[in-house]
Amino acid sequence: MLHQIKHIAAETLAEVIEFRRHLHMNPELSYHEEKTAAFVKEKLDSWGISCKTNVGGFGIVALIEGKNQTKKVIALRADMDALPILEENKTEYVSKVPGVMHACGHDVHTASLLGAAKILQQLKTEFEGTIKLIFQPAEEKLPGGASLMIKDGVLENPKPFGIIGQHVMPLIDAGKIGVRSGMYMASADEIEMTVYGKGGHAAMPHLNVDTVLITSHIIVALQQIVSRNANPTIPSVLSFGKINSEGGAYNIIPNTIHVLGTFRTMDEKWRDDAHLKMKKMAETLAESMGGRCDFIINKGYPALINNEELSAEVRTNAVEYVGEENVIDLDMWMAAEDFAYYSQITRACFYRLGTRNEAKGITSSVHTPTFDIDESALEIGMGLMAYNAIKSLK
Repeated sequence: MLHQIKHIAAETLAEVIEFRRHLHMNPELSYHEEKTAAFVKEKLDSWGISCKTNVGGFGIVALIEGKNQTKKVIALRADMDALPILEENKTEYVSKVPGVMHACGHDVHTASLLGAAKILQQLKTEFEGTIKLIFQPAEEKLPGGASLMIKDGVLENPKPFGIIGQHVMPLIDAGKIGVRSGMYMASADEIEMTVYGKGGHAAMPHLNVDTVLITSHIIVALQQIVSRNANPTIPSVLSFGKINSEGGAYNIIPNTIHVLGTFRTMDEKWRDDAHLKMKKMAETLAESMGGRCDFIINKGYPALINNEELSAEVRTNAVEYVGEENVIDLDMWMAAEDFAYYSQITRACFYRLGTRNEAKGITSSVHTPTFDIDESALEIGMGLMAYNAIKSLK
């Protein structure tokens, strides 16, 4: 089976590269993936794979049924949306949509899953069980397409025993795979803080309620939530990325200051506790200094926990597929991913596909205007997904 999959993947590579380039040239933002979904459906239909559309938005769910189709079900997931970034690459497949770009590799994920689908459809008489293909919209924007597809029953009828996802990793060379068991990616919450005071001339602070000073105290004090309240064995990050005021100048204290930030951790109980502590500290501190603070937390994606058993199987499969020397043990990563919603419900494994090639100058990180991949990675991208699916059904 391993050799069959590798052979078909090699034969299919040129076609899947074209899929990826088409998707890259025609990116669509979260919740607007109508043409992308139509493209996916067209390909699945051409291979005789029936699918359900408009699941959780523009999501697509397809089934590839082998022999004894009810014996076991495994799900494979790829996301489809792009980012609001103006691409700066000069390739022949550069984005045709100004200000929109596949800068996180979702074009790669979708193309890889299409390639895996084609492989699995050719081999469906040689395995038992069912493989559920999930083409998901809106990974990049809250509330996240995964949560919406789950609400629409993507993990039911048939119910998979687990789900496997793959994501590009520009820090890893093409040809390599990264896997981690247990805690892998963080939850992500958005903080919106507004501090109210009394503005006025900066030379007469006794007549004002200084919003700048209050905000400064709050930002510094909130770091204690992480440094003095969090269990040191639980990774946590609290960062603020934007501060702006209504009015204010060299010699003017503004009435109002707005602050945006993010809180991330890997433990859901601590996450909820930290929310309460941050809100209380910010509001109480502002009040003690004569002002007022509105502290709003927009709860985002949960922590992504890779199932130990399924992750061990995926790691073994990767070793068999690319060799022990090409499988890397990943560190925890404080970025977030809505695949985490699946991991809260069923056994899940989210692993990394190496896409870096320094010799070709392909080194840019995700979410940058120069992100690109070594397209040879697509051969492993589709092949390993197909191999993981078939091995999981045994």
